[in-house]
Amino acid sequence: MKALIVSDSHGFTNEVNMIKERHQKQVNLMIHCGDSELEYTSEPLKGFSKVRGNCDFDRNFPEDITESFGNRTVFVTHGHLYNCKMTLLNLKYRAEELGATIVCFGHSHVAGAEVIDGILFINPGSIRLPRMRKERTYAILEMNDNSLKVDFFELDGTLIDTLAADFKLE
Repeated sequence: MKALIVSDSHGFTNEVNMIKERHQKQVNLMIHCGDSELEYTSEPLKGFSKVRGNCDFDRNFPEDITESFGNRTVFVTHGHLYNCKMTLLNLKYRAEELGATIVCFGHSHVAGAEVIDGILFINPGSIRLPRMRKERTYAILEMNDNSLKVDFFELDGTLIDTLAADFKLE
């Protein structure tokens, strides 16, 4: 199974469409972690499970959602309501409350993935305004049996990093 994860596109429409068209037939789930700055029903966001970021003003966006991904529960949020630029602890507590073993979030624009206490945290970075690297990034999560891998891609589709290779989650 695969999931496409995008965040912080800040008004980009052509780029979101390009990424969606590139991967939608290869993935089982598409997630936008907020700050699209688009309307909830906009064409570029069709097919995405999506949440509201601090720069999204359409009230139709939910603050948080959970999605099933195989036998896993994914907690999706933008992260601004959980102080994610300072700590992942609040996200961890909420994931535990929801029974989620995967957390997808944005807000900081910093691409990264790590496991904390059996929970995989993924921030795909930003396809518009990246921080801590020059590449504008998004991520693809792949699950095989109980093994998870996160690949990070540049906007043009070039694989740039596998920051979280073969996580084994209980």
